Amino acid sequence: MAGAAGARRVLLALWVAAAVPPRRAEERLHACKESEYHYEYTACDSSGSRWRVAVPHAPGLCTGLPDPVKGTECSFSCKAGEFLDMAAQVCEPCAAGTYSLGTGVRFDEWDEVPRGFVTAAANLEPGDGPGGSAGNCTASTWVPLGEYIASNTDECTATLVYAVDLKQPGSVSFEYIYPDSSVVFEFFVQNDQCQPAAEESRWMRTTDKGWEFHSVELSRGNNVLYWRTTAFSVWAKAPKPVLLRNVAITGVAYTSECFPCKPGTFAAAAGSSSCQPCPADTSSGKGAAACQPCEAAAYAEPGSAACKLRPPCTDKDYFSTHTACDGSEETQLTFKWAEPKICNEELPQAAKLPPSGAKSKCPPCNPGFSKSNGSACRPCPHGSYSNGSGCASCPPGTEPALGLEYRWWNVLPPAMETTVLSGVTFEYKGMAGWEVAGDYIYTVAGASDNDFMILTLVVPGFSPPQPPPEEAERQEVARITFVFETVCSVACELYFMVGVNSRTNTPVETWTGPKEKQSYTYVVERNATTSFTWAFQRTPYREAARSLCYNNCSFSLALAGRTLRYDFSALAAPAAFSSGPSFTSKGLKYFHHFNISLCGNHGRKLALCADNVTEARAPAAEPGSSHAVTSYACQAIVVPADVVGYRSAVSSQPVSLADRLVGVTAGPALDGIAAPPEHFAPASAELPDVIFFYRSNEVTQSCSTGRATAIRLRCDPLRPGTGTLAVPSKCPDGTCDGCTFHFLWETAEACPLCSAGDYRAIVGACLGGLQRTTYVWREPRLCRGGSALPRQQVSVCRSADFWLKVGISAGTCAALLLAVLACYFWKKNQKLEYKYSKLVMNSTAKDSELPAPDSCAIMEGEDAEDDLVFASRKSLFGKIKSFTSKRTADGFDSVPLKPSCGGTDMEL
Repeated sequence: MAGAAGARRVLLALWVAAAVPPRRAEERLHACKESEYHYEYTACDSSGSRWRVAVPHAPGLCTGLPDPVKGTECSFSCKAGEFLDMAAQVCEPCAAGTYSLGTGVRFDEWDEVPRGFVTAAANLEPGDGPGGSAGNCTASTWVPLGEYIASNTDECTATLVYAVDLKQPGSVSFEYIYPDSSVVFEFFVQNDQCQPAAEESRWMRTTDKGWEFHSVELSRGNNVLYWRTTAFSVWAKAPKPVLLRNVAITGVAYTSECFPCKPGTFAAAAGSSSCQPCPADTSSGKGAAACQPCEAAAYAEPGSAACKLRPPCTDKDYFSTHTACDGSEETQLTFKWAEPKICNEELPQAAKLPPSGAKSKCPPCNPGFSKSNGSACRPCPHGSYSNGSGCASCPPGTEPALGLEYRWWNVLPPAMETTVLSGVTFEYKGMAGWEVAGDYIYTVAGASDNDFMILTLVVPGFSPPQPPPEEAERQEVARITFVFETVCSVACELYFMVGVNSRTNTPVETWTGPKEKQSYTYVVERNATTSFTWAFQRTPYREAARSLCYNNCSFSLALAGRTLRYDFSALAAPAAFSSGPSFTSKGLKYFHHFNISLCGNHGRKLALCADNVTEARAPAAEPGSSHAVTSYACQAIVVPADVVGYRSAVSSQPVSLADRLVGVTAGPALDGIAAPPEHFAPASAELPDVIFFYRSNEVTQSCSTGRATAIRLRCDPLRPGTGTLAVPSKCPDGTCDGCTFHFLWETAEACPLCSAGDYRAIVGACLGGLQRTTYVWREPRLCRGGSALPRQQVSVCRSADFWLKVGISAGTCAALLLAVLACYFWKKNQKLEYKYSKLVMNSTAKDSELPAPDSCAIMEGEDAEDDLVFASRKSLFGKIKSFTSKRTADGFDSVPLKPSCGGTDMEL
């Protein structure tokens, strides 16, 4: 031990000797005064000891410094509100107007970047952007803005760094506002070996309720703190920056001085560990022990560093309201100044507070409520109902329809509350933002233009008359309907938000600018504690999203000259793909990640796009989370892990592209949504594409009617399962105008169901008296499932020899028939020749002889009575012989005739 002590003395002597100037210079230096030097501790040795030494403010300033003395232990520290007096090496309380954390430091003034902080910016992926040139990120740093420091809002990466050496385990805490997931915000700690710590707290969660407090434990030794942000300006809008304030670090060995309170705060007592903000209408400077009141003609908001003159009052500085009903069931219209009152009614031309109006009859209670004996309105007991005048029991066999209906606004209902949220500090001001006015409720005047006037209704649960069926497209358990009107001369906005089970409120609808009186209905699909919030602001704050759904996956379409049946149930499961890469203006590479669920599950949308920037600690974002979007088609921006240097890819900015199905058709347009065929390669001429048209309920400045989506389904038997998804080659982001998205989904599941028109029959030859008929699909086969191919059919048939015999027999019979017919007509012709010859002979006899008796003439039609009679009956050969022998010289035949009137035979 003696040797070690001697070694320390030698080292200390050498250190002191090095600090003492040469003898000649010493003669010219004066003795050091207490104001010309300060005390410091040497580094701790292995035993945990150190020495206190005096160090001049500037080298060679003076001589005769006090001798080194043994210092406190390295683990020594003072309590909060105290500081270490280095001269006496004891803890002393801080004076009034100052504060101390004891073993820590706090940074709450950001007029400039505090000492010890370093801010830097860099382009994550230089050379990968278009043209291979990196963007300039010199100005993309954290910017101090007095009360807080703000991050960058471009595609560069800005990092705020602070290094601290802790002598004992400590912590770091800070407050932040992170309103926009378009910015990736992370906080992490590294030790002196560059090993990360507190990895579970790396990704920060977005905020929507003002300043959020965050704390991380620190280990002993060197700790380097990093606040890093990167913005993605993909949707052509400027993201909102991250705000940081009140950075506090504990675990340092000691603090040798107290910090003065910043302007607008004070510390009245000695030994304060923090400073309090000045109340309204007071102000303070730096290091104040008390706040000074403002003059009568001036005012100051809480925490102000200076007072401001009060402007003249106007009619915008007061509002009207109704008093509560008195014992006579009367109310009165009164006027009140908006709080806090900052105007001066004593100035010339200042508006005065109008007098109260006359008393009037109180309005009745709202439906479902009643009152008696001058009491306040109370809900009707179980099993009864009311229209506001009195409760009545329900008839037997019926039950009341439970619900809330607010028609009269004489007082704020018990289930409602109102407040004002600052649009600058995002802190609640503790004042009413809405006031009742008889038959309506309205936002009050007096709040700043960027403040949010908030009205909240909390419903602990719902009791629907009957539970919705499982197969219903929408699981409706309740609905809320309200009538509203916005009257404003600037770009005001009204937000309607819904929260489930005390989770973060999610905007579901936004109205911008003046709106005429209208009604809005929101369908509740989950039976849980639900909060409904209305927030009014005179300046834009954020965009909104809305979720509705319905769908059907089995239907028939008249295509290709016939009715085709489709079943897309197999495409209900989400199918994901990415397009790109794309590059921001700074050259940052990112991908568009799409997730599509064509039909969902009985109308329930299944496509999920999450924001893992703020949900990194969760394995998967829940559909009900405020950092996830569930729809039929959604999109997120994905930055690869190798670009940002993280362990996994970063997904942010999820947006819904398809909240409701408009219709299904084969045409190129539907309900104002166009799906030009030239976006993709031509489809088959035999089977057109089937197009699903969707709309999103999110209305943006560039898409006044909301985003639209056209999913073109193309039958491709060679792509089984989910197939492949593609976007237009000319629009790699999926959209050519930023509002309508186009997708081509090629899969065998997009083919229609097979029917009888999709196959043909092949008839085989007749072999052995049997004939086979086989059915095959028509090529190319553009169908699936549905009707199956019929089995091969076998039938009895006749061979060709049989039909040859039948033909010969039929031919022979026909020849015989023709011969008989020829004989018949030949005989008939002979009769006609005979008649003609007799007529010629009679005509010749008229010229030389007397006319023959009329009865002997042969008239037409007398064949049945005057048959030809041969003189004698002969055989066939005899008839032929007599026929040839009776031919006369003049060429006529000699035929014996038998007159009908008697007489001898004549020979003609």
